[in-house]
Amino acid sequence: MAENRINREQVSREKTARRKAWQRPEVLPSPISQPGYAFHWVRVSTQGTVDATNVSSKLREGWEPVKAEDHPEITMVTVEQERFKENVVIGGLMLCKAPKELVEERNEYFAEQSKAQTTSVNNNLMRENDPRMPLFNERKTKVTFGNGT
Repeated sequence: MAENRINREQVSREKTARRKAWQRPEVLPSPISQPGYAFHWVRVSTQGTVDATNVSSKLREGWEPVKAEDHPEITMVTVEQERFKENVVIGGLMLCKAPKELVEERNEYFAEQSKAQTTSVNNNLMRENDPRMPLFNERKTKVTFGNGT
């Protein structure tokens, strides 16, 4: 009975493996991560029109343009503008990096702004609330199981 078996070295997993399903490719390639830095794509232009206001505001926030020579893994680098010819620019977006601490502080700032705005809106709504005709009817449901009768 052992003579009818196929030798394990002759069976390969590659022949029995499923074909990979097609996936949409990434629009923007991901750079190799560096410890202590976060990456972000910054809009440089829209439909060929330079967006200097956006670029300058992001640079003031602390984002630094990434040099193309620092990330050779991104092969689709195209020179779209003379100003950023040494940087990674794809489709009007320039790759920038910033220290992770700065990014975390920025995210906390905007989370606090969002929380304050939400609280303000809720307080404004509740100020006009009347118990005789509430703006929000809190409905509570309770699931009970019968005793079988």
